[in-house]
Amino acid sequence: MKTTKVVIDTNVFVSGIFFHGPPHRVLKLWQNGRLEISISEEIIEEYKRVIGELSVKFESIDLAPIIELLLIEAELVPSYSFEKPVCDDPDDDKFLTCAIASKSKYIISGDRHLLKIGTFYDTAIVTPRYFLDNLF
Repeated sequence: MKTTKVVIDTNVFVSGIFFHGPPHRVLKLWQNGRLEISISEEIIEEYKRVIGELSVKFESIDLAPIIELLLIEAELVPSYSFEKPVCDDPDDDKFLTCAIASKSKYIISGDRHLLKIGTFYDTAIVTPRYFLDNLF
């Protein structure tokens, strides 16, 4: 079975853990081996920070297996930065650089700054719902 290589923005990854809906369905595709997630150290750190903040509200969710699976299964790519910010929110550039380094086909995001870009090099930036309804 062929897998699709993607970068998943923090809001989608975290929403997929804590809530149901399209972000959760995207993570299920990954858990079922249909997607390959690419990450960088900066993305991992952001995931951990945001998950840590939310885990206080959702104590019943055991996050250790999710983080462990991510660290074992995701493709870790080297980090780098652009000379000038590309995204209106420069903090989001890490998703663009990860997509370039990993040659990911999609960035799955709900972030308006990333979605506004649309396509960056050969990577389409799409919402989870668009990805599920039209591309997968």
